[in-house]
Amino acid sequence: MSKRWYSEHRSDPWRRKARQEGYRARSAFKLKEIQEKFSPIRLGDAVLDVGCAPGGWSQVACELVGNDGIVVGVDLQTTSPMDGAFFIIGDIQDKIIQDATREAFQGRVINTIISDISPDISGRYDIDQAVSIDLVTMLCDFSLPLLNPGGAFITKVFQGPGLDALVRALKRRFSKVHRFSPISSRNASSEIYLVCKNLKPHHGGLIQTVGDEILDSLAKDGIVDNSNDDEIIAKTGFSVHRKD
Repeated sequence: MSKRWYSEHRSDPWRRKARQEGYRARSAFKLKEIQEKFSPIRLGDAVLDVGCAPGGWSQVACELVGNDGIVVGVDLQTTSPMDGAFFIIGDIQDKIIQDATREAFQGRVINTIISDISPDISGRYDIDQAVSIDLVTMLCDFSLPLLNPGGAFITKVFQGPGLDALVRALKRRFSKVHRFSPISSRNASSEIYLVCKNLKPHHGGLIQTVGDEILDSLAKDGIVDNSNDDEIIAKTGFSVHRKD
């Protein structure tokens, strides 16, 4: 960790504001900005928060859904208990965690999926960006089938190869897809948020997964080589192993 980053982190006005207003993370204000502009979360909604720790987005979601809503968060790390939210520790790619997530909603349909998910930063942007795209496609392929038609999906992703393909794939599934850069994002950050509204019934009749659509697009652009069915190796560090 550099001295410059530590100094900027300590003097960050959004971090101070989060402390003053009782939010667990500065990222809470990013979701508040998204809500103010696009209103994806409604009173009484059932919300799934993937990558929820330490709980800043879940706090905002709980405020927005009110007493009749429900917020379920999933993360590899422990998230401290919170009134109005139920947290699950584990990997959303794990079937056991997926089943536990479905059960936590007690039969309610999911109205909104939110995710401030981020890869473990390696320091190599090409790899980090590729993993970011990979994480979001995994999230889409698991969670969108759980989302109620007309529902909303919000996620963070790093800008770079695969982003345009991801946006195209989401536009086939949602009536509206917006790219949004919150004021509360750090100036040097390459993150962007995709705000998707009104999930089409049956995902518009699409057969391919979001992940497969993106891989096909990357292959056409020469970014990945998918000539081998067992493994796809990307020039940017994108690596996906196909299931049998």
